Amino acid sequence: MMLLGRVREVKQSVAHLRHLCHNPQKHLQDLELLKCFKSEIQFELSSNHFQNAQTGSLGDFVVESDSPSSKDVVFRRKFDSGEEVAVSAILGPPNYEKDTVFPRDAFMKVCVTKPALSSILQFDCGVHEQTDKGSDFDIYNAYYLRSPTFLKPSNYRGPLFSTLDNELQHALKGYLIVKGIDISLTNFLLHYLHKREQEQYVNWLKKGEAAFEATKGSLMQSIEGLR
Repeated sequence: MMLLGRVREVKQSVAHLRHLCHNPQKHLQDLELLKCFKSEIQFELSSNHFQNAQTGSLGDFVVESDSPSSKDVVFRRKFDSGEEVAVSAILGPPNYEKDTVFPRDAFMKVCVTKPALSSILQFDCGVHEQTDKGSDFDIYNAYYLRSPTFLKPSNYRGPLFSTLDNELQHALKGYLIVKGIDISLTNFLLHYLHKREQEQYVNWLKKGEAAFEATKGSLMQSIEGLR
């Protein structure tokens, strides 16, 4: 079962059992839920969902931001010339019809800045896994922004990328590849984001387990009183 499906299943169990909070058998249900958390944690820790995935490499990029409270991660590369490339990536919605290791594509925003200039080149991209060819990315939009203030959605950012000349579209993709947005990086992004999601799920399970473990003694006493 896919990871997201397991998340939904456990959350549904929590909601259902909490609905029984006025039932005299609630304490029995809480112990069953504790067993559910333990079983799910053991399953996740013993499973390698992405063992056949190509992991790729960050190359010359470094992780700049990866907060548990944020859905996206940020990577940055700085060239000797002072030019910088920042990549912000987040997982998209799941697609269970895909016959691939990763159930989600990723949304990737790439910003290129030059030293002593306030202008920004921004590219909105999608990263997807190809069945036996690693990963690839597509550019959805490309913008030239005169300054960070032009990041406002209300500002005109130019024509749709799909309306540009095909050769120009290919040239812009080649430009990003030269800047380090290559198959090794996109492989890394997909693997990193999915592993990150799995780790967050396990941490959520452990918090649930700890909450029920803290009241396990009183639960057992209550159950003895019901007998």
